[in-house]
Amino acid sequence: MKKVFSLIDTVAPTNAAVLINGETGTGKELVARAIHERSGRANGPFVPVHCSAITSSLLESDLFGHTKGAFTGAIRDKPGRFEMAEGGTIFLDEIATLSPEIQVSLLRVLQEKTIEPVGGTKSITVDVRIISATNRRLPALIQQNVFRKDLYYRVNVLQISLPPLRKRIKDIPALTSHFIEKYNRQHGCNIVGISREANKILTSYSWPGNVRELENAIEHAVILGQHNLIEPWHLPEEIREVEKNKLSFPSTGTFPISEEDKIRNALAKTAGNVTRAAHILGIHRTTLWRKMRELKIPRLPEML
Repeated sequence: MKKVFSLIDTVAPTNAAVLINGETGTGKELVARAIHERSGRANGPFVPVHCSAITSSLLESDLFGHTKGAFTGAIRDKPGRFEMAEGGTIFLDEIATLSPEIQVSLLRVLQEKTIEPVGGTKSITVDVRIISATNRRLPALIQQNVFRKDLYYRVNVLQISLPPLRKRIKDIPALTSHFIEKYNRQHGCNIVGISREANKILTSYSWPGNVRELENAIEHAVILGQHNLIEPWHLPEEIREVEKNKLSFPSTGTFPISEEDKIRNALAKTAGNVTRAAHILGIHRTTLWRKMRELKIPRLPEML
């Protein structure tokens, strides 16, 4: 990530086209925004376009605009995203999904700095920086004749590759603290930190959804925790289950099982062995003792 931050600072003051590679959820748009905000275009607009979310027939109009009467429903001239991004930056996410026709139009923008609205006859000059992103290997798509080689060289003046979260485990505590602060403000909660046991789950999980999945997990935990520390049972069930730290005790009827019942069930399941019960609950033995005192769960004679 230090290399990534260095590349951001290096390329930001320029107008070079940047290609950001990384798995879904690694924060490609955050990197694009960081480049924009550190550039001379920071006072201009930042316009994100999620190419895979728009059909090819609509994307051309969305990017380049259209004139009145260009197609059914075009009741007036409408500017596209490139005109909206004038003087700023346009971020093309999932550029690998662009149709061959739009690839040609985008190549023209990069070469000539002009666009032509759908149905229009005049070219419009635009001053826009292009930052693209993809979670696919574009060279492989070039070999398959799915992506244009000349466009690849145009959008890939400088490339930034984002590592998946599973390869940057040391970043998790800092990211977690950031998300706790963010969602404390957003939801009016007062989480002061995360327990060692919950942190252990976070740092041992594989995070297939990357930073986006971590952010979702912390928001979930902040809402459930409300106050004090995030504990393992505040984390999403699928994360606890994968890490075999799930509080897996059946609930009665349709009501969720309480924390007290989970502890009592764990103690019963282990014949009162606190150490093994703590392991089942995914918490430290001392944490379990503390909660037993808080919840006034008596020490049974058979407890060790």
